Amino acid sequence: MAYGPVEMLVVKFPGNQFTGELAPALQDLVDTGLIRVIDLLFVLKDSDGAVLVYEQNGWGDEVAAVLEPLVQPEDELLSQDDADSIGVLLEPNSSAAVLLFENAWAANFVQALRNANGELIMNARIPAAVIETIVEEAE
Repeated sequence: MAYGPVEMLVVKFPGNQFTGELAPALQDLVDTGLIRVIDLLFVLKDSDGAVLVYEQNGWGDEVAAVLEPLVQPEDELLSQDDADSIGVLLEPNSSAAVLLFENAWAANFVQALRNANGELIMNARIPAAVIETIVEEAE
């Protein structure tokens, strides 16, 4: 089975203000087959600088009801080392959602590329802000 490209996305929430509003948008991406969530965890740095990690079993009932259907327990690949690395980037009293996902839309393309004996020689992600700046400057 061919996988599409896998990415890790980290989103910071200053003041630990995660409201769950991203969950429906994430669910839509999964439902439409654009992505497959491989793992998801939350990293929280408290006001004293201690780093806490919440995986599926620590989300709480309300958050778990929304997010658990998106992540299969056997897919948990993010580690404590990953969480610790993210924790270093956070200011006290902030948190981050760490999402590991497959670009499922690309899996068929990857298989076709292999079948055609093609070799990927470059893959680059260009942030939306960079493209927006280029477009603004071109106008």
